[in-house]
Amino acid sequence: MDLLHSAGVQATSYLQENFMDFQDWFVFISTAADLRTTFSVFFPVWFHLKKAVGIRLIWVAVIGDWFNLVFKWILFGERPYWWVHETGFYGITTRPVIQQFSITCETGPGSPSGHAMGSSGVYYVMVTALLSQLLPKQQNIWTARCLRGLLWTGFWAVQACVCLSRVFLAAHFPHQVISGVITGILVAEVFEHIHSIYNASLWRYVGTTIFLFGFALGFYLLLKVLGVDLLWTLEKAHKWCERPEWVHIDTTPFASLLRNLGVLFGLGVGLNSPMYAESCKGKQSQWHTFHLSCIASSLFILHLFDTFELPTDKEILFYILSFCKSTCAQICGVALIPYCISWLLQSSEKKDL
Repeated sequence: MDLLHSAGVQATSYLQENFMDFQDWFVFISTAADLRTTFSVFFPVWFHLKKAVGIRLIWVAVIGDWFNLVFKWILFGERPYWWVHETGFYGITTRPVIQQFSITCETGPGSPSGHAMGSSGVYYVMVTALLSQLLPKQQNIWTARCLRGLLWTGFWAVQACVCLSRVFLAAHFPHQVISGVITGILVAEVFEHIHSIYNASLWRYVGTTIFLFGFALGFYLLLKVLGVDLLWTLEKAHKWCERPEWVHIDTTPFASLLRNLGVLFGLGVGLNSPMYAESCKGKQSQWHTFHLSCIASSLFILHLFDTFELPTDKEILFYILSFCKSTCAQICGVALIPYCISWLLQSSEKKDL
């Protein structure tokens, strides 16, 4: 593995030496590839235009990130920004110098890349959804082929940018981002064939949330008893990160887990709520107004939720509040906002009459 890691460090060093002018672009790509973008931007747009696609996005993102956490705990993957300081591979020779950035110092294990895995899964869902909607409308076979080629070219271009950004930022080795892309596609492809998620009951969402959390916590506690600390990377992050303020609590494994589970649970509560059922009635004559209003309002409200910072002085409290925050945001986007807009439209119709 040392040879593989050293090659990865050389790749990071090469990118930083030759493409430092693209630093802001790489930081932007890495930030946009975070699953929070999926939850606060992609999901509300897709959900209010095509509900099934929005639901599949959440399931792929949450379940994919859960698998990512389990894989990371099993594989014990290093990260370049600390490996280059601790390895004995270089001996007495000079170690490569790699720079760190404000989003470099993630605290979990490195393999596979969560950004690459989440991005590939989410974009795979969106590309396949667009193709299923647009291809049947194309009578010309060459137009259909061009459309398919354009969308998949865009997909792979995005994945290449995400992978390069994670390597440039010294957050991952190349083999970690490649494995992340592959596993993300596999998760998305599996959910293409699972249709029960579209009509899942509240109890299924509750059961899934409990199972995912219980399995992760049980796995952590079991190995803890056996003398294996799955949070071994926290010490390395604090030790080797250039600036203490760059080590964020919301990048810890349990913070990501609770945030994602809150999103899934909130989706289940929202979809099975009376408010959502009421908002689905009628409105055929005002379809565009209703859905566009829902999208705009959801994007605004979810942005407000994102800007709300949680107290970080108590770790357990942060995890609980993170779960609650994600749950509330999802309920607002799925049920409360559509219900309010539906009520406003109905009120305006009555006034017109």
